[in-house]
Amino acid sequence: MISFKRNKPEGLFYLKTTTVTTYSIIFPYLCITIYIYHISYMKELALKYGCNPNQKPSRIYMEEGELPITVLSGRPGYINFLDALNSWQLVKELKAATGLPAATSFKHVSPAGAAVGLPLSETLKKIYFVDDVDFELTPLASAYARARGADRMCSYGDFCALSDTCDKETALLIKREVSDGVIAPDYTPEALEILKAKRKGTYNVIKIDPDYVPAPIERKQVFGITFEQGRNEVKLDDPKLFENIPTKNKTFTANAKRDLIISLITLKYTQSNSVCYVADGQAIGIGAGQQSRIHCTRLAGNKADEWWLRQCPKVMNLPFKKDIRRADRDNTINIYISDEYEDVLQDGVWQQFFTECPEPLTREERKEWIAKNNGVALGSDAFFPFGDNIERAHKSGVEYIAQAGGSIRDDHVIDTCDKYNIAMAFTGVRLFHH
Repeated sequence: MISFKRNKPEGLFYLKTTTVTTYSIIFPYLCITIYIYHISYMKELALKYGCNPNQKPSRIYMEEGELPITVLSGRPGYINFLDALNSWQLVKELKAATGLPAATSFKHVSPAGAAVGLPLSETLKKIYFVDDVDFELTPLASAYARARGADRMCSYGDFCALSDTCDKETALLIKREVSDGVIAPDYTPEALEILKAKRKGTYNVIKIDPDYVPAPIERKQVFGITFEQGRNEVKLDDPKLFENIPTKNKTFTANAKRDLIISLITLKYTQSNSVCYVADGQAIGIGAGQQSRIHCTRLAGNKADEWWLRQCPKVMNLPFKKDIRRADRDNTINIYISDEYEDVLQDGVWQQFFTECPEPLTREERKEWIAKNNGVALGSDAFFPFGDNIERAHKSGVEYIAQAGGSIRDDHVIDTCDKYNIAMAFTGVRLFHH
């Protein structure tokens, strides 16, 4: 018996139906049966429901061609796919722009973190909770640890994206976290086995065709009315974006340009208004979806400060109980470094988390430590309308800025940058994303 199978590249599309035609050829002394498989590939995938359980029916589909994704495990929902497809675009662009493996952590269609695969210091390993692993972190695993670890509170229950084939090391890190799913161009057999076992087999694992190119025109409906626009294909690693420098300080280091590019690409897939602080190849504070840009700047700046405060020796040496859960540790640190620190230090409460009651991190100590941060890059998805954004950014160690420019108060913004010797580029590019 000889079997023949007509097939397409493995993993690019869903198998929908299979029909079999059988032909028997009789030769003297030999009988050969030929099976010809006719395969139909999926153009649509039904979902459990839409954004909310009452929004039915729900599906994803292609008007032309086949879906460029394969669900290897789980049953992703509507919001899962919104996160997956937006996050995949982000890491694909980060990889293309920097040449480094990239990862991102998405929640509610905005990134909670994004990073490239630079080595981790011992301090970062500790605050990202990866200092206890018994294997060496690969560049992709380092990118994931950075993307997930920078804002662990917002990354809780995330959907993550990887620019490269998911390896065993990265899968082992993902396995430890509370997460809804992952999207990547491929998975090693060991990684896939690890991820398919997560959450008793319900963890969402999606494989995407890395060569898929969407149509140049995109459409969506609101209230029964169809909106149409060209896709935002602006290249944010173009050196020309950093040629218009109106500030006195006109020096951008190579690392600063890299971090500004990371910031701008991250903003491209963040709900507007949005601001992004970046340091050492990773987003450390993202402010998304605010009506006021100063509120974005404050929100993202507060997150950047928290990231830096977690590296304070007093915080790193908190006497946590050995059996404390990772989420409880995150929440406790978040409260401890805030003005509400008494909520976790009062008698009858601290015993739940610590072996002994730690000394508080006072407001003065926090201010002194935050002042030590420097070299931070800041991007904005549109112009800063007032200098108050710069004042707030300066408090979080910002020394480099990339923003669209074009405000009637550009002069005020430039003067404020000059006040703190900040180098700022007017990119001329707006990055609204809705």
